[in-house]
Amino acid sequence: QVQLVESGGGSVNPGDTLNLSCTASGFDLYYYSVAWFRQAPGKEREAILCISSSSASDGGPYYADSIKGRFTVSRDDAKNAVSLQMDSLKVEDTAVYYCAADQARYCSTTMYTKAGIYEFWGQGTQVSVSS
Repeated sequence: QVQLVESGGGSVNPGDTLNLSCTASGFDLYYYSVAWFRQAPGKEREAILCISSSSASDGGPYYADSIKGRFTVSRDDAKNAVSLQMDSLKVEDTAVYYCAADQARYCSTTMYTKAGIYEFWGQGTQVSVSS
């Protein structure tokens, strides 16, 4: 069964850290670029970053300005997964976080924000930041 599964969400205080994981099954994530999106209540889904496939020599990761310097994405090929470390969380980071995989090896700065290019999506994991 081909699927992506996010995990690691939860409820934290401002300034805390959370680590999300996106684990693939049924296909080799090594060859796919992966993006993280988030959707806050009442808002549209937005792309926050993209990391190129492990087979790519360069091409990102690319981060949205809203999370640059606070979020770090990495790949764990042994686990067929991508991890997202979220530091210095803010109330405005509250959202459902989704990972998505694209057969394109490289992230494109002009395309990675387009939800329609991704072949596989996870079901999402809730991140809530409040004091």
